[in-house]
Parts: sequence; C-alpha cells; structure tokens
Amino acid sequence: MAGCRLCPRRCGIDRQQHIGICGADNRIKIARAAPHFWEEPCISGQNGSGAVFFSGCTLRCVYCQNYEISSGGKGEYVSEEDFVSILFSLKAQGVHNINLVTPDQYLSLLAPILRRVKEELALPIVINCSGYESCEMLSLLDGVADIYLVDYKYADDAPAKRLSGVDNYVKTVTEALPEMFSQVGRPCFSEDGMLQKGMIIRHLVLPGERKNSLMVLDSIKSIFSAEDFLLSLMSQYTPNGKEGAPMRTLTHFEYQSVAARAEEYGFDGYFQAFSSQNRSFTPPFDGKGVTK
Repeated sequence: MAGCRLCPRRCGIDRQQHIGICGADNRIKIARAAPHFWEEPCISGQNGSGAVFFSGCTLRCVYCQNYEISSGGKGEYVSEEDFVSILFSLKAQGVHNINLVTPDQYLSLLAPILRRVKEELALPIVINCSGYESCEMLSLLDGVADIYLVDYKYADDAPAKRLSGVDNYVKTVTEALPEMFSQVGRPCFSEDGMLQKGMIIRHLVLPGERKNSLMVLDSIKSIFSAEDFLLSLMSQYTPNGKEGAPMRTLTHFEYQSVAARAEEYGFDGYFQAFSSQNRSFTPPFDGKGVTK
C-alpha cells in the first residue's frame, strides 16, 4: 500500500497515509452485502448472488450507475474478520455464489483472505470487474477466482479517456481478458444451470457510441472463439445528469445493430431487453449486510 502500483494507473500514492485515485486507503470499505437478483440468470438464479459492493473504483466513468459508492465514497470500513463474517453470512442465506463487485482497489487485501477461506466457503467466487485490471493484479486471483464477470467497455481509447478518465484502457483490457480466461477456462455449469467456472464478458451499449460497440465485438472475436465465454450485451444505460455523460437513452437502431453483429459472430449468452433503460438495476446502498 506504500507507493501503490496495484491498478493500471500506477499512481504511486501511499495508501497507508492517503486516499488513492481509486477512493481507497489501506482499509476494506463496503457499501452493501446482500443477495442480488439482477445479474445474469446463471449468476443470480433463484436464490440470488451474494453481492459484496466495494466502495471506490479505479475508473471514473461519468455514466456510472453506482456513482454513490464508486466516486461518492459511500460505505463502511470493515476489518478482515468482519469481511469473512460477511461472506459466511451470505452463504447462510443460500446464495449461489460470492460476487465481489468492483474489488480491484482492495485485491492485495482480499486475495489472501479469500485463499484462506475458499475451501470452507465452498461457493464459486465471482470477480465482477471493469476490465481495467493489470495482469499483475489478476495474478493475485489465480486459484481464487472461479468466474470473471468482466466489462469490455471500449475498443477505442478516445471514448475511454473522455468517459472513464484513462488513456490505456484498450491495451489493458486486451491483455487482461486472456489472463482471466487462462485462470477459469470455458463456461462450466451445474445441473441446475448455475455457472460454476468461466467468463462472462459484459458490454454496455452507450448512446452515440455504436461504432465503439461494434469494435468491441470485433476485438472479442479476434481474441476468443465463441465457445470460450458468454456475452452479456446490455441496453440499460439511463442518463444520470452528470457532466460529460450521454444525455439520452439508446435508440432501437443502436442496440439492435450491435446485437445483430453479436448474433452474426455466433456469440452465446444474454441480450438485455430494450425496456431495461431505468434505474431498477441500481441497488440501494444502504449498508445492508455491513452496518452492525
């Protein structure tokens, strides 16, 4: 944590003394830990995914639906013992997996804990992340992660800089995805259809960024075969009023043309209903499961 180089920003800040660009210091901070029912069907199932929402983020996406915690700092500090208790509390509630949402800035703290409790926990561990992860970061999760639920936001660094504040997203994500795949392999399901191992690549189609979305699909096709992963194509963008964020929702043409390209490439997975353009997918960051 002293001279932090954990994420691809490599900001070098002393997180034992200061808060990094990611919004985190050297303590684990969590905004919510509860069964979550709005992930892909093979993640949420009937009982929900055991979602742990971490505070902070290594990106600064102007359109983030979780901005209260990603950049707003909302959350509670927890000890390592509290974090373990949270995991086993979620298991006791019958969740299908443990879903760590935006954990990047804490991976050096989390990975040893997860490695220690993984066998007893006996649930798939989902790393729900942005695609902005270095291979060095991901190496901490080798043998820990079972499922990567990963965004591929941009195949062009111009919108990455404009909308997320980084200029090395494309190089980072195209190196990170093969590393993730090398750890978890092709999708593997339980008898009841729940994903046990594998990678889901998410892409949110943004208004005015159709060309970028098509480039993302082209890039995925150049890296993987269709059997290597599941695609989750999302249409849920809802304007949040933030400066620099798109001020309108998607058009049918924008989404359907991207969906048609994914079908042309034979990608299997999930195509979000066009009616998903509302805030119902944003959970209340009320400290549930965290606040004592």
